[in-house]
Amino acid sequence: MNGRTDAVKILKQQLNQSCDLFIYLLYFLTEVARYAEKDAQKRANRNLPSSADLNVNTKISGNNLLWTILESPSFKQAIQQAKPGFEETGDEVKKVYQVMVNVPYYQEYITKQGREKGTEKDILSFIFTDMMLADDNFVGHVEEHFNNWDDDAEMMNQLMHNYLQKPAAFNLQEMIGEEKWKFARTLLTTTTEKKDYIIDIIKPKLKNWDADRIALLDMILMRMGVCEFLYFETVPTKVTINEYIDIAKEYSTPQSGQFVNGILDTIHKELMAQDKIHKVDFKQKTN
Repeated sequence: MNGRTDAVKILKQQLNQSCDLFIYLLYFLTEVARYAEKDAQKRANRNLPSSADLNVNTKISGNNLLWTILESPSFKQAIQQAKPGFEETGDEVKKVYQVMVNVPYYQEYITKQGREKGTEKDILSFIFTDMMLADDNFVGHVEEHFNNWDDDAEMMNQLMHNYLQKPAAFNLQEMIGEEKWKFARTLLTTTTEKKDYIIDIIKPKLKNWDADRIALLDMILMRMGVCEFLYFETVPTKVTINEYIDIAKEYSTPQSGQFVNGILDTIHKELMAQDKIHKVDFKQKTN
């Protein structure tokens, strides 16, 4: 197996891990919301149940959005495929639920009459953001099972809120659609195959910097950026520069964002002057 094939295989594995993480978080969210019924049943079955034991509010278990998710064929299939990896979920769900029932926001939700669409979505968002992600014990639990958590946490948060807005629009079996996978794969292989040519473009712009002493990630990001300039005609150059600045700030050194910005901006201007950048409108390209 050659290096290119290995790299594509690793990329696919990383994307699959991100999908697995999202499905786990979604499953955990639904289990927390459904736990009220389990709690009510357990408390009612006590030898001497109290009045409180017999009157557990289970409104959250009937949340309309929750059942839209649970009844989704895509969700059912995803959970059926992943369930063998969820053995330890029960105790963790119980811990989150037990904290949640004492939170004023949750108590206000269960005492309100009716089921407004916005309120149904908001309570699930609250469980995910304020109960799950804000709980260090839960985050530690996820980190034990998913080594990609640190890299994917922010993306998971955004993805979950997008999902809760319109779950029917998501196909959990194809979270990384063919178009996105093709883009990622092509960017990876192009950045690898064009390495020497792209580095020759970058090096003259480094001035007093020794290319061998620049942070490896910064160099990789700049190589990817230049590849997008030259070989990805539907990606606007401004989008490319802004994306790699943000990635450099997030994952590299404190100075990397400004450094990557300066180099890519200089290269962009030079390539434009040489008429080497040819972008087309994405909508026109796909028509």
